[in-house]
Amino acid sequence: MYFAQFYLDCLSQASYLIADEGTGRAVVVDPRRDVDEYVADAEARGLTVVGVINTHFHADFLAGHLELADRTGAWIGYGRRAETEYAIRHLADGERITLGDVTLQIMETPGHTPESISVLVYEHADDAVPYGVLTGDALFIGDVGRPDLLASVGVTAEDLGAMLYDSVHRKLMALPDDVRVFPAHGAGSACGKNLSSEKQSTIGAQRLTNYACRPMDQDTFVRIVTAGQSAAPAYFGHDAALNRQDHPLLDRTSPARSLCPESFKEALSAGAVVLDARSPQDFGAGHLHGAINVPLDGRFAEQAGTVLTPDTDLAIIAPQDREDEVVTRLARIGFDHIAGYLRNPDTALTTLADDLTPASRLTADQLRSALADEQPPTVLDVRTCGERETGFIEGSLHIPLAELPARLDEIPTDHPLVVHCASGHRSSIAASLLRHHGHTDVSDLLGGYGAWHTLTSS
Repeated sequence: MYFAQFYLDCLSQASYLIADEGTGRAVVVDPRRDVDEYVADAEARGLTVVGVINTHFHADFLAGHLELADRTGAWIGYGRRAETEYAIRHLADGERITLGDVTLQIMETPGHTPESISVLVYEHADDAVPYGVLTGDALFIGDVGRPDLLASVGVTAEDLGAMLYDSVHRKLMALPDDVRVFPAHGAGSACGKNLSSEKQSTIGAQRLTNYACRPMDQDTFVRIVTAGQSAAPAYFGHDAALNRQDHPLLDRTSPARSLCPESFKEALSAGAVVLDARSPQDFGAGHLHGAINVPLDGRFAEQAGTVLTPDTDLAIIAPQDREDEVVTRLARIGFDHIAGYLRNPDTALTTLADDLTPASRLTADQLRSALADEQPPTVLDVRTCGERETGFIEGSLHIPLAELPARLDEIPTDHPLVVHCASGHRSSIAASLLRHHGHTDVSDLLGGYGAWHTLTSS
């Protein structure tokens, strides 16, 4: 058996290639949209990808099933409850897929979504115990999939929670302790609240350490699993719907347009929004009016999908020579409307000096002084609910970044704003979004709450 995990840190997303080396037949599970890595690995090992399985309709990324089917001729498989615009193979509970001696077996594990499945992997067809189980978003390492995402419109979180309880406690936890667990996501994913950074585990380890796998009744399970979930990024509903649709393929042969400063300004005049992917420090030193800052070094795609809409034409300012990375990472969440990117930004921005403006950034000491004034600024905390429970600035307004685009009307417009997160990354995103929507006096806090806590605790 050949078994490979492909892990994408920026989306905390895992996909898998499983093959029988004797027959050369392979299946890819939960592929991302840029599929070159799977195809190259299969070709290098003399494997033929015959099938693509999605464990469910993913909400946090646009899967690569259509691209892989186009490249390889493979069938596309989903659980039996899935309905799509394109042709699929419906996979029934208990169904076996023979690659040779290596065999896959489908286990229906609804709960994160109604159509969710897990995939048992047998190194030999007659093995009594599976080598491992690909659990999709049903079971994570340290957590289980949240049952409240927009991917499941029409089904309540309570209904899905009950399904998830059955899937986790009566199905997955019924597997032998030494079965390896290979989830679809790791730490940082918004598909759960307590995911581990480990890439694999075992059923036995999860039985002992995963809070949601310990013995409990269904009502208790549903209550603790649905409590404390952070808001889902706005693009999740878009991607969940798009993964059902027969959408255009990712075209790797047509790169984004390279724009000179004059052409870049023409794109803005035509309605494009500037997505500035430079660091908060570079953005703060000088940026185009109205630009939205989503730093590339971080959870770029997820955060871009939080503050932008998928139908917006984007004019990109990337760190030098990283524009292809920006476009690829946007494509992974289905954001394909790219007007172009600014060629040689370090040089080009100097020619646009008259159009640049700095971003106000305050130190913790400056904020403390400002809060002591007769007319103090409003402090906006964009951390998650869990982060805020560890401490907060007295009197601050709390709106997590994922909720901010939908709650802009709650932000005061009649006096200054100071935005903070934990360290200063998300606050730059939030402050730029507020400026984009017309707030004129917005600063972000250098070093975030960490700097404030250090200052006020000393």
